Amino acid sequence: MFTLFQRDDCHLCDQALAVLAQARVAGLDSVFIDDDPGLEARYGSRVPVLRDGQGRELDWPFDVPAVTAWLAP
Repeated sequence: MFTLFQRDDCHLCDQALAVLAQARVAGLDSVFIDDDPGLEARYGSRVPVLRDGQGRELDWPFDVPAVTAWLAP
């Protein structure tokens, strides 16, 4: 399970989604931080951010090789 923290109308977030599709990341949920003060405080200047089920986070910018390496056990 993976979560992408993002904003509405965010071109970097759109690019991140494209990279994650190319990397074939399965089980991806998107969480929009715009209306959540806690998430805004945590991720506001960092989005897009990919988080895995163990709580590890990968900040933008990332590409397919970076995502693949991050996903490797």
